[in-house]
Amino acid sequence: QVQLVESGGGLVQPGGSLRLSCAASGSILRIYAMGWYRQAPGKQRELVADQTSGGTTVYAASVKGRFTISRDNAKNTVYLQMNSLNSEDTAVYYCNVRGQGYPTQGDFSSWGQGTQVTVSS
Repeated sequence: QVQLVESGGGLVQPGGSLRLSCAASGSILRIYAMGWYRQAPGKQRELVADQTSGGTTVYAASVKGRFTISRDNAKNTVYLQMNSLNSEDTAVYYCNVRGQGYPTQGDFSSWGQGTQVTVSS
């Protein structure tokens, strides 16, 4: 089994910054990609940013230039630095990790529990 622990959400004023963290642990043989998704009330979950182990990175158009995804491969941890936050960024943010587990060597896709980010004055 693979466990993801997220942290770093909270309440921030418009224009402010937050940094989210997600640490993966458990029966991980290798990680293919790590990313962040978000879901606002009444909306579908959407991709925010994703990065493969090869370094390919994608961002949602709405966050490009404001958010930065990064990884600490030694710690199996992914970060999301969020700057210039606005009210439209208010959502529950979920970490997603895809990889290969052991001993079965089957692929997995695991989700974090979600962390609330609220942008409000």
